[in-house]
Amino acid sequence: MIFTKTKLEGAYIIDIEKHEDERGIFARTFCVDGFKKHGLESKFVQANLSFNYKKGTLRGMHFQKSPYEEDKLVRCTKGSLFDVIIDLRRDSPTYKQWVGVELTEENRRALFIPKGFAHGYITLEDSTEINYMVTQVYTPDADTGVRYNDQLFAIEWPIEPVVISKKDANHPKFEETK
Repeated sequence: MIFTKTKLEGAYIIDIEKHEDERGIFARTFCVDGFKKHGLESKFVQANLSFNYKKGTLRGMHFQKSPYEEDKLVRCTKGSLFDVIIDLRRDSPTYKQWVGVELTEENRRALFIPKGFAHGYITLEDSTEINYMVTQVYTPDADTGVRYNDQLFAIEWPIEPVVISKKDANHPKFEETK
């Protein structure tokens, strides 16, 4: 696995090292030793799948409040998406900054998202599927988010959303969450 730091402290793009022959491809998608080498949490307790029918489906920007914050490892297994993370850790040098990464079934890339980040994505194709593992069990009372189009962050989404839940569309602006 190839770990590449993003501009946001603690967040990594993880590419596979594929071994290909006449049978197809083999690659490691997770290894506790690789995570440990980079100082990353790897005690995943829940795996989730999100299937999205339409191109332009936006989900986000989600996070769980303390003490239920979670690390995530996100991978697109079908279709493609633009995955966005925002550093909401007040003591971080990259506080309030965002990064976007294209995850596709072809690039087989993953994104490691540390605790204290908001996370969301927009699908770039119909029938896009995302698999992700988290280090905290989902806790409904801790589930929250910030508005995907909050001008404080000025996220540059590659396309306009056409499908978004009422909950996600009505997340508060970040300054309203204090």
